[in-house]
Amino acid sequence: MPLSSTLESLFKWLFLISLFIAGVAYFYKDKLPEPGYYDLGNLEAPKQTPTFQPVFTTEVNKQEYTINPKFAYELDGVIVSYNNSGGFGDIWHHKRWKDFINLRDLCVIWAGNVESGVYRSMTFSNDSWTCWASWPDAATGALFKMNALSNNHLLTDNDSIKTALMAAEPGDHIRLKGILAEYSNKANGFNRGTSITREDTGNGACETIYLDGFEIVKKANRKSRRLYAAAKWLSAIAGIGFAIMFVVAPVRNN
Repeated sequence: MPLSSTLESLFKWLFLISLFIAGVAYFYKDKLPEPGYYDLGNLEAPKQTPTFQPVFTTEVNKQEYTINPKFAYELDGVIVSYNNSGGFGDIWHHKRWKDFINLRDLCVIWAGNVESGVYRSMTFSNDSWTCWASWPDAATGALFKMNALSNNHLLTDNDSIKTALMAAEPGDHIRLKGILAEYSNKANGFNRGTSITREDTGNGACETIYLDGFEIVKKANRKSRRLYAAAKWLSAIAGIGFAIMFVVAPVRNN
């Protein structure tokens, strides 16, 4: 058998196997760990304190934003879902609002919602400005506390904070510090407020936070995420190799 035909067969099977492994790893990489995975003592309610920081402006992507601080804020939480403002399905932040400072929304839980493990029986999702939580039955819904969940609009103009923020994934324990703030872009009339209590729900209940610091305290699902990344790239390389060999391999007559 010609070498090109052997390579074609090899790339084909490598592609199929790596694609299968990537599919399995994808299912597990964002699976929320059990409560015992976390240091529950560090997942208490957010800390909100007065701030005397004055209004200030900052420029991102040639857009000037006015930041109006309301309270200093610290949060430790477990990510259950997220939305990237520059994502394919988000037509609002960049295209319509020219909002380039709100990089990401993270929906997080803490305290009893983590300790009870109720989140493992629930589903969470984000759209452009809302976090959705759903449960399979009334008993699960009664156990889950909406005042121990928040959807956070996260603002930054700092590259190192941006790098850490964009690396966070579901299941990760994250810690952030910053200010609850209103912000606006007077060039196009865009403005967004912030919640200043964990007891509200519905429209306007999200926390808008200008970040002073962000870290991933404990990363979830390291092995499955590494496996997924490796299998994904291997399947791409094998797919390209198979396509090339398919073209150059001699035609086989039966």
